[in-house]
Formats: sequence, C-alpha cells, structure tokens
Amino acid sequence: MSKVEERLAAAGIELPAPNAPVANYVPFVRVGELVHISGQVSVDASGGIRGVVGEDVDFETAVRAARICGINLLAQMKAACEGDLERVVRVVKLGGFVQAGPGFFDIPKVVNGCSDVMVEALGDAGRHARSAVGVYRLPLNFAVEVDAVVQVR
Repeated sequence: MSKVEERLAAAGIELPAPNAPVANYVPFVRVGELVHISGQVSVDASGGIRGVVGEDVDFETAVRAARICGINLLAQMKAACEGDLERVVRVVKLGGFVQAGPGFFDIPKVVNGCSDVMVEALGDAGRHARSAVGVYRLPLNFAVEVDAVVQVR
C-alpha cells in the first residue's frame, strides 16, 4: 500500500470511481507535467449536497460538500496517474466555487474542506495556491465545485 493510500485509509476515505463528465468536456487534460482537472461538484454515493450555502445548506454541511469535492478530485488524480497517486508531485492550485446566499461570507472557510483533504491525503504535496469564490449558481444546484491543477511525474 502506498503512503497516499495509507493516509486515505487512516482518514477513513475510500475513493469513488471518477465521475464522468455531464457535458461536452473531459475530466482532465495533461499538458507536460501538469494535469488540469475539471471542476468536481459535491456529489457522492448518497446524491451529494445541493443548495445555496447560508440558506438551504448550513456552514458545516458546506464544509463537508467541499471535502466531497476534494475526494472527487483525488479520484480524478488517481485516474490521471493510471492508478498511482504516488505520481502526484504537488497540488499546484485549487479553484473553489461556493453557491453562496447573499449574506454568506465564509467562502474561504468552506473551501478549506477541500484544502484540508488534499493535505490529509498528500501531506506537503497537497499544499497549494487557491481561489475561493462565491457564485450565484452552480451546475445541477450543487453547493460546491472545485477544480485543480496538479503536477505529476
């Protein structure tokens, strides 16, 4: 078992099968050592977390939604690395989008749910630059979406 898989198991995280695209795009594109991963929404086996954060979705649930996005990103990374997460050199950047209500401003704290899972899984290689943006609407009414740029070998 690889170090990354050991960290995931210790955190109680089982990676799902990577999500298939829902429109006309691919899940990731590799250019040299960089893999650009399409936005992963807060969908899981239970159907995921949908709604407007600060209205339909409370803060703790929104953080959990961002964590789900991170787990989905890790599943795409694993696919991009042909099953070997040890090939991830570094998470370069995350772009986090929160479907936020007009009075909700803790957007960076929500996206920490995704950032934290990157560090849990990948250690220092999971530390990254990041954007965290509140948006009016996300696809299929999901609460959170996160995309990534990852350096691989």
